Amino acid sequence: MTDDMERTNRLVAAGRSAGRRLWDSPRETTVGELLAELAAPDPDEPADVYGDGVVARLEQRVAELLGTEEAAFFPSGTMAQQIALRCWAGRTGNPVVALHPMSHPELWEGGALSVVSGLRTVHPTREPRQPTAEEVAELAEPFGTLMLELPLRDAGFLLPSWEELEELVGAARERDAVVHFDGARLWEAAPHLGRTLPEIAALADSVYVSFYKSLGGLSGAALAGPSALIAEARVWRHRYGGQVFRQFPQALSALAGLERELPRLPSYVAHARVVAQGLREGFLTAGTPWFRIHPEVPHTHQFQVWLPYGADRLTEAGIRLAEETGTVLFRSWEPAPVPGLAVTEVTVAEPGLAWTGRDAAEAVAAFLARLQPAPGPVPGSPGPQPGPQPGQQPRPSRGRPPKGGDATRRAGRDAPSSAEVADQGARRGYRPTTGSTSPSIGGETP
Repeated sequence: MTDDMERTNRLVAAGRSAGRRLWDSPRETTVGELLAELAAPDPDEPADVYGDGVVARLEQRVAELLGTEEAAFFPSGTMAQQIALRCWAGRTGNPVVALHPMSHPELWEGGALSVVSGLRTVHPTREPRQPTAEEVAELAEPFGTLMLELPLRDAGFLLPSWEELEELVGAARERDAVVHFDGARLWEAAPHLGRTLPEIAALADSVYVSFYKSLGGLSGAALAGPSALIAEARVWRHRYGGQVFRQFPQALSALAGLERELPRLPSYVAHARVVAQGLREGFLTAGTPWFRIHPEVPHTHQFQVWLPYGADRLTEAGIRLAEETGTVLFRSWEPAPVPGLAVTEVTVAEPGLAWTGRDAAEAVAAFLARLQPAPGPVPGSPGPQPGPQPGQQPRPSRGRPPKGGDATRRAGRDAPSSAEVADQGARRGYRPTTGSTSPSIGGETP
């Protein structure tokens, strides 16, 4: 067994036995627990066959929630999004898709947009933040579709403001382009945007949503939009191998997530701000040489934490904290794109609602107490980079990690200021292994 496998096993075991956590990791769930949650409201309801029955009921529910004409179920979000962008390319006559270089199709889909669909991408910005309307308007070449990932997960779960989103969509319309939302985590975007889900979805020509990322479903996604688009998408779904014989487990779990988790997401978003502030106070009190909570005020119920230590040291400290105290604060850490720093993702869900800001600060102290002494630097490699003292702002410069900022700034202005974070070499700052499409950062998947 490799060291990584042993560490992962310890992390899962510690998480399962821990009495306190901010969120439940899908890696810690057993098959028996998942099966126990699949109780059908009507056990005599006929099982689905190629998308009818409970699957059709799920599609109708999604269309109602988003205010669209129709919705179609897909086995994966990757398939749903690939097909949506392919359909729009055919309808607009333009195979160019404008999107962020840190968006899911660019980082985690194996180049499928070009390899499978023959599409090409252009980037309004390479900065690790949402693009601006000006950048969309000034793109040097025509594009048929603007794809916006809401929130932009790899840049720190960043959202624009509602006004910025309206301007972005308007800029695309001025370019005669359609707009598609990668809404894998759109369910929790409403509090920050200050609008309902139908109002948000109405800005776009099509929307993709996930059933497992925030709703806790087994798997699966939906593409929502006008009836004509969804009818064509269903044809391509069959061609892509997505017309699965039976999918009632995924549909039942998705419906349960919409019933159980969707109404709770606003409370998770609100409490994430309490937890983030508690973590900040904990790091300040401990005299941590440098840290960042990014964004400073979370846009959703998920955010990043950056620290100036090795990723393995931090992961080990988190495991020890869970093993010795029964408290899970952080899970996996990964090397950041800036030498000497590491980053993890924090999610605040139902288990985290019981945490106070003081609880978070005390957990930080216990976590930092379990950091082993740093090993000597590897010859020829840079050590941790000097940063500002706790509470101070770093000077903006290329290659810096996230800088602090207040919640009123344009979305993403407090994001990492280096364009290299968005470069292909940075790859989200988390270095996936060759061929990997499903990394586990902070215990989650993309």
